[in-house]
Amino acid sequence: MHIPPRVLTVAGSDSGGGAGIQADLKTMLALGTHGMSVVTAVTAQNSLGVQGAWELPAEAVRAQFRSVVDDIGVQAVKTGMLSSAELVETVAELLAELRVPVVVDPVGVSKHGDALLAATALDAVRTALLPTATVATPNLDEVAQLAGIRVEEEADMRRAAAAVLDFGPRWALIKGGHLTAGHGDGGSAVDLLTDGTEEHWLRAPRHDNRHTHGTGCTLASALAAQLAKGDTVPQAAAAAKDYVTGALAAGFRLGAGIGPVDHGWRRRDAH
Repeated sequence: MHIPPRVLTVAGSDSGGGAGIQADLKTMLALGTHGMSVVTAVTAQNSLGVQGAWELPAEAVRAQFRSVVDDIGVQAVKTGMLSSAELVETVAELLAELRVPVVVDPVGVSKHGDALLAATALDAVRTALLPTATVATPNLDEVAQLAGIRVEEEADMRRAAAAVLDFGPRWALIKGGHLTAGHGDGGSAVDLLTDGTEEHWLRAPRHDNRHTHGTGCTLASALAAQLAKGDTVPQAAAAAKDYVTGALAAGFRLGAGIGPVDHGWRRRDAH
């Protein structure tokens, strides 16, 4: 009997299915792992934005985590939307017990610019959550939020990574997808993975496709799935980047706004 590696996502629900828990579970399945979830918030969300968000009580988050970890066990964890200081601190406390890789996606705003993290929770992310991370995966807006550093060009990414590493994660993956053409290599989407000693620049072609909802969640989940399968952090990051690049290229229109990346692109390509 084959039992796939088990990966847990601790994140918010996206009713539109493009990001959050839904994107995480699709990614984990696509990469050959068994996904499990701790829902931290419920959002009313579609291709146009977030119309409402309701945080779950800390005890509900703790109970879901205990149910999964104590019975089934996990081989990697990914965190996403944790909207309040109480939830951030609750999850950080739970993660501190584990001895498995943890990917922290410090979700600050949605693709549409909707705030998903209270300003009062930023300190808890810096002091409690990031120290539990094997890898932290902020985008450039989140780097600015957390560390006050504006990345204008590729050369700034090293400074951004150093600032994020100062908060305690073992590795930082700075996502440069928001760099505009004309800064650095405008023809490619570049991310920087570093632990402060090793440096890996991950490049992929940019795709002229506006349907990019769920990109960050998908990358962090792919990274967690690869770590659960036994990859090193650099191997996992390269594989996650490859998966996300294909999903971005195949992103499709849904509703009247920004559609999602295609989590099933490899299966469709195979057929």
